[in-house]
Amino acid sequence: MAFKNNFNIGYGVYTISDVSKILKLPYQKVHTWINKYWDGILASELNTPYSVDIASIKTINFHALIEFYILFLLGESGVKTRKVLDAHIELSQLFKTKYPFAQKNIIENINTDGQRIYFNFNDSYLPLDGTKQLNLKFIEIFFKNLEFEEDLLASKFWPMGKKSSIVLDPERQMGQPVIKYTNISPATLYNLYRGGESLDFIAHLYDIDLKSVKDAIDFCKSAA
Repeated sequence: MAFKNNFNIGYGVYTISDVSKILKLPYQKVHTWINKYWDGILASELNTPYSVDIASIKTINFHALIEFYILFLLGESGVKTRKVLDAHIELSQLFKTKYPFAQKNIIENINTDGQRIYFNFNDSYLPLDGTKQLNLKFIEIFFKNLEFEEDLLASKFWPMGKKSSIVLDPERQMGQPVIKYTNISPATLYNLYRGGESLDFIAHLYDIDLKSVKDAIDFCKSAA
């Protein structure tokens, strides 16, 4: 099974450094995930690359970024990376998709007990570890920071939650963080703030509300 790699406008482009800052993960961990897991194990199993070199810099697209987010959440719940990769491979083959962890109908049915990953199939929980045995012990994980299109693939990611104004939209600014409904970079607002401009002035200058300015500053501080 082979998939095309999409790196066009509307798919987002993220370097390892971008992913590290957006997900607040160590650079080396992201580097390992891309090179060892996605471009290594998954690419070998599914016969497809996940990254593209642009001007000798390794980059991934928006859906790969979302999959890293899901990997992080599952890891936080206690699931080992190898288990996550096994689940990814099974789901990719089952649903014929390169990015199973970025697809709504799959994410909604993923559960974990902190050791294994289960998939809700016809109201039974199937462990995604190759055993094909049923086990009903699980803890449901909700992925509240994602927005989906009609094709069920993730379309937006809210790194600080949907109450924040900061969103990653692959159709705006190549998927880099922006203020929602705009192409304004949080870093632009943050740099003005660091330069001594008042919050009210920044909000007036860009015709946005004060909360958006505060959210931009909080996001940049947390990503520093």
